[in-house]
Amino acid sequence: MSQAGERSDAGRGNPGPRSAAVPDFVAPLGRDNLTNRVHDELRQALFEGRLRPGHRLKVRALAAAMQVSETSVREALMQLVRERVLRQEAARAITVAGLTLDQYLELQTIRAELEGLAAEAAALRIAPAAIEDLAACHVALATAEAREEGAAANRANWAFHHGLYRAAGMPELLLIIEGLWLRCGPLHAYLYPDAVPGYPGRHRHLDILDALRARDALAARKALEADLTEGGANLVALLDRMERQAAGRPGAAGG
Repeated sequence: MSQAGERSDAGRGNPGPRSAAVPDFVAPLGRDNLTNRVHDELRQALFEGRLRPGHRLKVRALAAAMQVSETSVREALMQLVRERVLRQEAARAITVAGLTLDQYLELQTIRAELEGLAAEAAALRIAPAAIEDLAACHVALATAEAREEGAAANRANWAFHHGLYRAAGMPELLLIIEGLWLRCGPLHAYLYPDAVPGYPGRHRHLDILDALRARDALAARKALEADLTEGGANLVALLDRMERQAAGRPGAAGG
């Protein structure tokens, strides 16, 4: 292991080269407010579906990847355990928490209500430039999907939704929505290539953009709700198949 994972937050000397064994879903961080910055970096990885359920997070490897102390990493991980995003298992192993199908469906129902509320508020408040930023995020998503670049697609999708909810101008609501996305984000790692979002008509992001440009709050809510249900249908079917296979039951629910 490199010395980067062992040194204190204050740091002495130059960090060694990053080992090929260190995680590639995080990047080196600066030295101020390290625990918070580690926490934020891991949250971003979870939001973007860079970590699948069951992925084991190793303190030393993360410390080396981020070039911070193991103490900062451990404190950030335990904060995420308390938020029920990570799970501390036997022998102190820390893994990414998953969701059962029932849990995902319950959270999807809650998300539709809260994210629909945010979409409504955004339609009345969003600046024209911000709408075009969302449009660019959707173009990035469509491009990544066409190129079968799943990580880039998940990143663009989160950027689109987070930008939409931030435009609502309701910071307390945004915090709640972010907490829900943290719980669901790891399942998004299954989307590509196993449960690619599909729609019976045009992509619902385009409907959301149309509603924002028209300042139509109700249409924005309906398009957002449809995006969650239609875009998540293949994931629901995949989770059903996975649970049936784990239980040794044949068959699976349709999308």
